[in-house]
Order: sequence, then structure tokens, then C-alpha cells
Amino acid sequence: MRFRAHPAASISISCRRFLHRVRLVIAAALCLVSLHAPPASAQELRIAIATEPSSLDPLFRLVGPDEQIARHFFDSLVLQDERQRPMPGLALSWRTVDDTTWEFRLRPGVRFSDGSLFTAKDVAASLHRAVSLQNSIGGYGIYTRQVTKAEIVDDYTIRLHTAAPYPTMPLDLSPVWIVSHKVAEEPTEAFNAGKAVIGTGPFRLVQWVRGERLVLERNDDYWGRKPIWKRVVMRFIPNDSARIAALLAGDVDLIELVPPSAIEQIKANPALRLVTGISARAMYLNLDSSRERTPFAVDAQGNPLPANPLRDKRVRLAISKAIDRQAIVERIMQGVAEPAGQLVPGDYFGASTKLRPEPYDPEGARALLAAAGYPNGFGITFQVPNDRYVSAEKVGIAIGQMLSRVGIETRVDAMPESIYKSRASKFEFSLFMLGWYSEAPEASNSLRGIVATRDAARGWGSANRGRYSNPVFDALLQKAVATADDRARAALLAEAMEMAMEDAAVIPLYFEGSAWAFRKDLAYTPRLDQFTLAQEVTRAE
Repeated sequence: MRFRAHPAASISISCRRFLHRVRLVIAAALCLVSLHAPPASAQELRIAIATEPSSLDPLFRLVGPDEQIARHFFDSLVLQDERQRPMPGLALSWRTVDDTTWEFRLRPGVRFSDGSLFTAKDVAASLHRAVSLQNSIGGYGIYTRQVTKAEIVDDYTIRLHTAAPYPTMPLDLSPVWIVSHKVAEEPTEAFNAGKAVIGTGPFRLVQWVRGERLVLERNDDYWGRKPIWKRVVMRFIPNDSARIAALLAGDVDLIELVPPSAIEQIKANPALRLVTGISARAMYLNLDSSRERTPFAVDAQGNPLPANPLRDKRVRLAISKAIDRQAIVERIMQGVAEPAGQLVPGDYFGASTKLRPEPYDPEGARALLAAAGYPNGFGITFQVPNDRYVSAEKVGIAIGQMLSRVGIETRVDAMPESIYKSRASKFEFSLFMLGWYSEAPEASNSLRGIVATRDAARGWGSANRGRYSNPVFDALLQKAVATADDRARAALLAEAMEMAMEDAAVIPLYFEGSAWAFRKDLAYTPRLDQFTLAQEVTRAE
């Protein structure tokens, strides 16, 4: 079957050759060059991060790059350590008063960066902002819309009321950053300009130069453990090779998202240290399973198909069987990843003990396609981001080849994350790759965000960009999240996860690995959430 690719979306061969030459130069430098630049200043830390935040408004957009930056300036009621274990933040303790009321005792004596005291009034104002912010593209409503009333008992006690039992509230409030009530009604532009970035976090904002850098200074009045760095400069360097080059040249002290292809060379460099870890971010395929016709599915002549093949469960399962997850992990990710059979790690609360990664079965994929009425396959365009996730474009190309082998002739269309997310949010794609990490170590987070039917009123399905909808699944998930008994809730969540995976609502691929490289006099502990936090960078012992 011949599949007509649109010439404007083709990847330039000369560009690829140029990038290949750049990678060879970097690889040679890693093997042969010793760093002689002076060690990082005792007062300043320089970090190269891969993705610039879209905003400094901590409640504008619920995505990793924005959350990572927000955590430098703001705190939440319940914080998480590097393993996503909950720990007291702006709340010292929490308890249920009754089935629909949680009480949080707040930390006294905490001050915002403008010197004002933190109180329950700020919590109430932040929760209101999370659901009322104009033009937000965030999705914080998934955690806050259940709150029907914020009752201020006193300055350091607040009770949050819900219409139904909400047993996961403390975990769900982990990513909801607390802003001063003085700026809670300010537009997002005021945060981006810096004047509204008033938080209780370990750093204050000095400067944001879009497309270039973010400058922070230590908040010496911070209530928690203070960072060892007085000043932090974060440079935005999306290109992998450029980040490595900046580290080699001594222009930065630490880089994130080290590409798998550079890991062994960095390990061999005596002037550098490298740490790796498997994250909780599930990389997965989203599928347009709702529309009668989907824009990027075509026949052998390149004409749009009259019916959307992705609506057929057999086609979705065929796509899953066509993917060799182990090969992707071993050959592209260099072992720094883990095949996934569900949307959360196996030790998460509510994870299924029955689900395993789909075995590679190209013959089974062909049989399913034939049974679905596509014995000769069809053509499709597969969109992937090329500057957001580790080696995502390489993974996308590999998946495209795997799908083509079973008859789904696939053209891969890679694009920057800024364009990609905007188009995905407008439901422009048919088959596309995304990543999701649970804000808390609990299965309902992913199921509510990715699989549940889109429901703006309660914030469900905020990241369901394939618009999958299954009323039976929704009812089961609703029952699970309202069940107070932990054992019963875990069993219901596992059942809901199994139902979603059996129906190929989305197709899990692997849990992304993370790697950080830095000067040998520094230390950093890998985090499940993949955040690069300046306050956690220390001196090597």
C-alpha cells in the first residue's frame, strides 16, 4: 500500500545530517575533553532546563514545566518528597471531621515573600482561583471542583466541604499552589510580569527573560530548610546537544533530561557525575476514538477514510500489539525506562496486580486488523512532540515503523511542544503520543485525567484529548473515588484500570527514565516526578 505523505511535513534530510554531525562532535567532546572551568560559585547555581514554563502563574496550567518552576516560589498544603510520599507543607496536619469534611491545621508563622503572614484566607482564595481563573488551560479543577465550601475556622484552621466523600483530598491538593490572597484575583499577566509572584517558597523571583533565562534569589525567610544557593540562574536550552555542550563548556553546572545516547559517555567523564531513575511518567498513545471520521486516517490512495478505524477496539488493540516496548526501552532509551502495562507504577495505590505490558505480537495485530475490516491496513499520521519528552521523536519514528510493518502505513509528524499541545488540546490529531505522571501515588489521578469522559463541571477528563468515553467505566471510577475504605477503594481502582486497558482507551508504552548530569562536586537525588529543583541540589559529600 502506498501512503501519500504531505511534503510540507517531511523531515529535511540535510537537517538530519547536520544534527548528526553535531551529535558526533558532542560525543567526541564527552570522550576526550576534561572540564577545566572553575567550580560552581558557592553562592550561585546555574541550571539548564529543557522546557521553559508557559507561565509563572502557578494555577494557570497543570503541566510539568510550569509545576517545576512553581515549586521554587510557592508551597502547597501537602508537599511530596522525591518518592512522592506526602509530607506536611503549609498544613501541619489534616483529618476528616465527617464523610464530606476535611480539616487542615495550618503552619503558623509562615510569611509570603512580601512579608505578609500566611493564613487560612490565602488557602480559600487560592482554591477559588484554581476554579475561576479566566483563560486557564490548566486542569486544576480535577482536584478542586469537588470543594463546595471553604470554611475558615480561624487563621490557622480551614475546613473544606464536599458534596460527596473525597478520601484522596490531601493527596490531590499536593499540586495546588497557595498564592497570597492579595494577588488571587490578579490576571495571569501580572504573574508573568513578576509583580504577582508572591509565594511562601524557598526562592523569590528576580527576572524572567522569555526564551532565555529565569533568575531566582534565596528567600532567607523561608519556613523550611533553606537552599544553599543565594542565586540560581535557569537557562532554557531545549536542544539535547546544546545542553550537553553548555555543561562541557562550564556555562552551566547541572542539566536535566540527558539523552540516553549520551549516558555512557558522561559516565566516562571524570569531571562529571550522572544520576538516573525511572519516573512515574507514563508515556502513552492517545487515540481519537470518538469522531465518526478522523482527520489523519486515509486509504491506499491517500484519501480520507469514510469511517474512523480508531473507534474499533480491535484496531486499537492491534496498534498496541504492534509495538515492541522492550525494544524501545533497550535500544532507544538505553535501559533507562520500563515497559508499561497500565498508567501508573505497580506499587501505586490502586494499581492492578494483573496487568502486564502488552507482548509484541505483529501476527496478532494483523489478525485483529483483518477482523476489523482492514486486511490491507490503512494509512495514518502519527504526531509526536520533539522537545518535551526524552527521545520522543526517536520513539515516534520507531513506533511508526512498527505500525507500518503490520499494515498501518504511518507517517510521523514531529513538532515543538508549544505547537503540539495547543493542537492536541483542539482535538486536531488522530493518533498521538503524550506523557502523564500522577500528581500523587494513587491510580485515580491518571484515570480521572486521561480516561474519564470530559466533564468540565467536576474537572474530569481534562487531559482526555482522544475524547474516549465509556459510561460504565465512569460509573465505576466515580464509585471508587467516593469509597472511604482504603482496601475497597484500591480494589475498585484496580478494576477500573483493568477495564480501561482492556478497552485500549489509551495505549501505555513505558515509564520514562530520567537522567541528570552535573559537576562532580554537586549532588542530586532523582525524583519520581522528574522535577529539577534548585533547592534540592547540594554539595557532594
